[in-house]
Amino acid sequence: MGKKNDNKRPTDWVKVLALLAFILVFAWLAFADKDNHVELGVSDEGISPTPTQIESIRVIGEWEFLSVSNEELVDTVRKGLFGTDQLVRIYYGTVRLGFDMRQASPHWLSVSGDTVTAVLPRVGLLSKDFIDEARTRAFYESGQWTPADREALYRKAYRQMLARCVTPANLKTARDNAEAQFSQMFRAMGYTTVNIRFEP
Repeated sequence: MGKKNDNKRPTDWVKVLALLAFILVFAWLAFADKDNHVELGVSDEGISPTPTQIESIRVIGEWEFLSVSNEELVDTVRKGLFGTDQLVRIYYGTVRLGFDMRQASPHWLSVSGDTVTAVLPRVGLLSKDFIDEARTRAFYESGQWTPADREALYRKAYRQMLARCVTPANLKTARDNAEAQFSQMFRAMGYTTVNIRFEP
């Protein structure tokens, strides 16, 4: 008589163990993942600018919104015993209008939902040194003139250029440009309503 074949029994145990292992792994994955889910919703907290964003706007400092190039022909006449002396010079300059964000009030920006309100500094002259002295040239000169005479002529050109460039119309244009640029910037951040005001 031959020996009885028992090869079937170990194979059955392997199948049972594999099935139990599969059930245990499946159960563990289901339990571990029960609190993991994705939820889509709309937040009603609104948008808030970060301190970094606010500070980055401040540190830019001067914002230029309008530049006006100008030239002034200025002269002075001096009458004497032996005739008349005349000095005529041409001055060139670029007047820049804008403001410095470092002068904004500490609470210049406020947010409510998707609405932002910004109170910007007053628009004015960015730099008082707007005459390009390197380009200044004499148009006509007769007689002897001192440095004080030339300084007086420079001051006259300065006043004329200031009066010609810093006008209500140019200031309004600069304010309009400022409002447009800041509105565009805040809308790019996600705000739908932007209110811009200027300090008095």
